[in-house]
Amino acid sequence: MTFDLTPPLFKLENVSYAYENTVPALDSINLEIHSGEKIVLLGANGCGKSTLLKILDGLYFPTSGRVAYSGTTLGEAVFRDEAFNAAFRSKVGLVFQDSDVQLFLPTVHDEVAFAPLQLEISQEEVRERVEKALQALHIEGLRERAPHQLSSGEKKKVALASLLTLKPQVWLLDEPAAGLDPRTVAWLTEFINEQGDSGKTILLATHDLELTRSVADRVCLLNEAHQITFDGATLEVLANQELLSSTNLI
Repeated sequence: MTFDLTPPLFKLENVSYAYENTVPALDSINLEIHSGEKIVLLGANGCGKSTLLKILDGLYFPTSGRVAYSGTTLGEAVFRDEAFNAAFRSKVGLVFQDSDVQLFLPTVHDEVAFAPLQLEISQEEVRERVEKALQALHIEGLRERAPHQLSSGEKKKVALASLLTLKPQVWLLDEPAAGLDPRTVAWLTEFINEQGDSGKTILLATHDLELTRSVADRVCLLNEAHQITFDGATLEVLANQELLSSTNLI
């Protein structure tokens, strides 16, 4: 038996979150995430998966408990430090379930260029990153299109390209296959696995069992009480029909 002795990239200790301090979304979450893992946060709608991703992205902070990134406790105070905020935002990126939430500029090119323009890098490097992202996502032909005129699959690719320009080490993906046709889901699965194979840390929230089977090395299963009820090997949880039924996934 081997043990991973490296410090966790993220560590959550007894993390709970309630909207407006009354509506529970997460309850006593304990979780360690190590660099290079491909983890699926699996659960039915409303179990807290999206909330957990937003906590990992520093958009929400726990109602109680502690979440740490590389040993640093995440909270409002630490994000007021411009150096930490810039470093964290360049390494950890979130792709929302609804791409329309994320896309707000007039053209695809503007969307993909927006994030690297916020970094202290040259205009030449920004152009280079944008071109590489457009090519990697096969959307060069969309560069002058308005994002709101695109299909769901095209919007998802633009959102992914926008994140790719930051060269993040951590990809947080919220229901990335929602609303996509089978061909685009197959492409997305390959893209996610390519990022994982290159050493990136992947956390993907979904209720899709087939996508889970295709991308996850590890599964954290959330139940409808907003707790982690299983944390382990993908094939083990997918073979447990009783557990999947009790969490409203089958």
